[in-house]
Amino acid sequence: MSIVVTGAPGKLGRHVVEQLLEKVPSDQITAVVRDREKAAAFAARGVKISVADYNAPETFDGVFTAGDKVLLISGNEEDRVIQHKTVIDAAKIAGVALLAYTSAPGSLRSTLTDDHRSTEQVVLASGLPYVVLRNAWYNENYTEQLAPVLEHGAVVQAAGQGRVASAARTDYAAAAVAALTGEGHAYKTYELSGDTAWSFAEYADEIGTQTGKEITYTPIAVGTYRAMLIGLEMPEPLAAMVAGVDQAIAQGELGFTNGVLSKLIGRPTTPIADSIAAALKG
Repeated sequence: MSIVVTGAPGKLGRHVVEQLLEKVPSDQITAVVRDREKAAAFAARGVKISVADYNAPETFDGVFTAGDKVLLISGNEEDRVIQHKTVIDAAKIAGVALLAYTSAPGSLRSTLTDDHRSTEQVVLASGLPYVVLRNAWYNENYTEQLAPVLEHGAVVQAAGQGRVASAARTDYAAAAVAALTGEGHAYKTYELSGDTAWSFAEYADEIGTQTGKEITYTPIAVGTYRAMLIGLEMPEPLAAMVAGVDQAIAQGELGFTNGVLSKLIGRPTTPIADSIAAALKG
């Protein structure tokens, strides 16, 4: 039996593997990667490496075995439902013991969620024991973009006065690890979010407090924001999606704080202020 993590070298996957290494022997962990070199550090610590590609179903032959627990980390490319189905089909053929999937909040009404909802349907139709981890927004979605904020002294979003109950990637990784290593999680869907919701005005104030600079929040219209992103050479479909998420935030769809994530991981979630501090330290 192995705990298998797809997309292991990614931003979320690497945190999951690191935290699994603190709980289970390394030879019980399998990291699924497209490029073996990106998993060299894991291999050096005894993690098993499987090379497979969501776009090539044949590469998943033999990756899973009966009794495995699998974390399917959602892809970020076009046709990702088809990609996810490749993994789910392979897991079904192997007869894995649990399939966990990183989805999006059920409250979010955006084109972003369409692929997640479709994938959830495939997961349920597979008949496999499953855990759906509906991750809300990550602190790092914003703190990894501090350079332009500091350069221009402004946080520019189309989120109005909406609030975001985000958490750090390490928090969502801990939830995945809890589901993969604990008991009683099969056939559960978890709506996960941070303990505290914050507004972009508060976010700007916190950056200003930590840097000693004047940082203002400038709310703009959704259409203006979309055009701005396109002007920054973001592909139009992606710009529309990002602007749409801001619109959803303005409508209160990402401000829920239900305490499920902190209960699952056994500690408070990471405040946005802590993630800002970590980003500023580099």
